Amino acid sequence: MRIAIAGYGNLGRGVEAAVTNAPDMELVGIFTRRDPSTVSVATDTPVLAWNDMASYADKIDVVVICGGSATDLPTQTPELAKLFCVVDSFDTHANIPDHFANVDAAARAAGNLGVISCGWDPGLFSLARLYASAALPQGADYTFWGRGVSQGHSDAIRRIPGVADARQYTVPVPEAVKAARSGDNPELTTRQKHTRECFVVAEEGADLAAIEKAIVTMPNYFADYDTTVTFISQEELDANHKGLPHGGTVIRSGRTGLDSEFCNTVEFSLNLDSNPYFTGSVLTSVARAAFRMHEEGKVGAYTMFDIPPALLSPLSAEELRAHLM
Repeated sequence: MRIAIAGYGNLGRGVEAAVTNAPDMELVGIFTRRDPSTVSVATDTPVLAWNDMASYADKIDVVVICGGSATDLPTQTPELAKLFCVVDSFDTHANIPDHFANVDAAARAAGNLGVISCGWDPGLFSLARLYASAALPQGADYTFWGRGVSQGHSDAIRRIPGVADARQYTVPVPEAVKAARSGDNPELTTRQKHTRECFVVAEEGADLAAIEKAIVTMPNYFADYDTTVTFISQEELDANHKGLPHGGTVIRSGRTGLDSEFCNTVEFSLNLDSNPYFTGSVLTSVARAAFRMHEEGKVGAYTMFDIPPALLSPLSAEELRAHLM
């Protein structure tokens, strides 16, 4: 399978590693909006200009798009779906229906296939919620993220005047996790489920009180959470907060039995050293499925809900039955 990467940041590097290690894939190119001569990659894969992508339409089976959900993917995925089969990690949950419709229209018109919103949430966590709710229709879902670095929230802090650098951690509240596991199906508010920890490097002479106020009152990011702000040096940030770990847990508790007398809890959890490298591995497995589905004649947009699980694996059906059943 001939795979290409569109965009070479943290996620692009994760896909590069995963494709390189896949037994049935070849990484044929990395497309960048930067000057290709200035981009150093981890493998000997050719680095190519974004604007030259159309000339490679017959040389690529699937493009894995590694842009951001806020401004990149809403335009990039539909546009590239006109040229290639594509996979993306669009993760703005509220906008997934609109994004799906746009990619579906573009891919169908071109006879291509696109799988959107792949990763671990949305993605693997979405599947966990589906499987658990199908088995336990009388129940409630709870999703906890972290403890881990939120790249989007960290970027939002860095945009505040006076901030030189920052990392933000999303942290589940232990009491909320315990309540979700209890089987009592409690109603938990946003503030009850997570806290946010911010480690901030301020520019020399910056107003620390003003920075802290700007963080804790920021709508859509911090205002709805109990947020702590700790000012540290750049050296401490680089030494203790350089990585991008993340993880989380999906919990569903529900009842079975004629009189709902049996309490059951289903959990799916992740603990990741590197969020982008793990997400890149998920995207790579979905690229395999996208290739296979297109070979079967399927076109249009899909999500991980629509993929037969066996298509994600390099193993044959016989091997899967023998070793994973």
